[in-house]
Amino acid sequence: MVIFSSIAIALFGYDQGMMSLVNTNRSYLCTMAISEDSPLVGVIVSIHYIGCLFGAILFSYLADKRGRKSAIWASLWTSIIGDILMILPGIYPFNRDNSWGGASMILMIVGRVVLGLGIGGIDAVIPVYSSELSKDDARGKAMAKEFRANILGLLFAFALNVWLTNVGGKDSQLAWRVPIAAMLFFPIILFLIVRGLPESPRWLMSQERSDQVMSVLTKLHGENGAEHKFEELREAQQNETDHRIGYYDMIWFTGSQFHPTMITAMGQVNQALTGYGAVTAYGPQIFELLGFTVQAAENTTLWNYAFYACSTTLAIRLIDKLGRRRLMLIGSIGLSIFNFILTALGSQSVAEKSDDFNWLSMLGLVTLYALTATFGICWLTPVWLIPTEIYPNYARATGSSIGVIVWGLSNFVVTLLTPVGFNNLKYWLFLVFAITNVIAGVTTWLFTPETGGRSFEENQTFFTAAKEDGSWLVRRIAGGRYGSMPPKENENQNIDVGNATVEDAKDENTEGANTQNQPSESTPLLEERIE
Repeated sequence: MVIFSSIAIALFGYDQGMMSLVNTNRSYLCTMAISEDSPLVGVIVSIHYIGCLFGAILFSYLADKRGRKSAIWASLWTSIIGDILMILPGIYPFNRDNSWGGASMILMIVGRVVLGLGIGGIDAVIPVYSSELSKDDARGKAMAKEFRANILGLLFAFALNVWLTNVGGKDSQLAWRVPIAAMLFFPIILFLIVRGLPESPRWLMSQERSDQVMSVLTKLHGENGAEHKFEELREAQQNETDHRIGYYDMIWFTGSQFHPTMITAMGQVNQALTGYGAVTAYGPQIFELLGFTVQAAENTTLWNYAFYACSTTLAIRLIDKLGRRRLMLIGSIGLSIFNFILTALGSQSVAEKSDDFNWLSMLGLVTLYALTATFGICWLTPVWLIPTEIYPNYARATGSSIGVIVWGLSNFVVTLLTPVGFNNLKYWLFLVFAITNVIAGVTTWLFTPETGGRSFEENQTFFTAAKEDGSWLVRRIAGGRYGSMPPKENENQNIDVGNATVEDAKDENTEGANTQNQPSESTPLLEERIE
């Protein structure tokens, strides 16, 4: 399952990295009949995210109605069609850059939108599918592995771009057509794998297909574990309401899922506010701002993506130990500091106007690499993971699609405005990102609960408690216990065993004292109710 999800998310990453050097290829620009500094460059890149928005809505609906696997199949076919449409503009006559009287750009835009539909479906459905097949204490690790594959996909796309550009030059058609065509490799492999994977047992339970649920759980957990998990799923399903949840229930302030939807949306907006989307889409241009030559900027960006992929390994180790919330808070602090430093370095680089690699270039390189690692460890995975953990079963796919919708809108704005920002603000754009990272950190601290180490059902009690406590501030809900990871059961059991072996003659007194002193997930919530 992890391999399948990782390849699917790698497709998402490849799509992000593919356009970085395509945007600067002279053959591509001639075929599109635009200049490198034309606003239409940003439009072609950003329009993709509008497709992602509608793809998330369409395929999350299909995931709830027809199953997670059916939605994945449809998403993959859509991405293939979109990719083929992107290969075709100006392809005939061969070895000539032909704009087809403006039709090439229109076909490219249509292809970008259709590809976005498929990618949006993949982004909305596969994190849910993966989370529903993972254990409660390993969901973060599983998704962090998938998003490491996302960065490896981005790295592969950019490396292929760089190699083809070095071989054929900026005027080569192959340098921009081959990377687009190579994207077809991912959905073809996924088609071969998905046939052997099970449907989500949670979705099957929602459809009252008990025999299929038991069959899937036995494959995943063995016979003994399957029976226990089956009872958990059946009880969870019985406790959930059977009415349909639509987007009205999520986006209207009186809707039953409005609170988790606001947390989902805030997470994606905050991730966009970190500004790293600009680095992903326009990495070489950023290094040029720091004083690098064109070729040096492209090669440095390639190594930056390699470092990015390596940094996500640390996220795999930390996300289930430190939790999602703490990682994002640490990340906001680090990203703010690094963006302030980049502002100062950019200012000094412009003042010196040196074309040689000097101490400013080196310090800028180190700072941008540190910024990349911080984002990869702290902000890449949590905002995609949290939506899969806070919604009830019947609203999980639709809820996760909200994240993709907001992600699409946010990245549409970022990728559309970033070229304008670089052309007009230059290095001051880093100062803007420094400030927005502060905003992201504060809002995360105030409103985002810690969902790690808890079951889906335990996370949903946070929103019940929020209604009863009359607050959305994490520190005021359920005694503030959702501000951090819950205590581990084995730690509590160790306390029990240690106390029980001290003095057998005082069992009752000892047990009573231990019960009062043990940390308990339910104690703060119960105390709030008693008061």
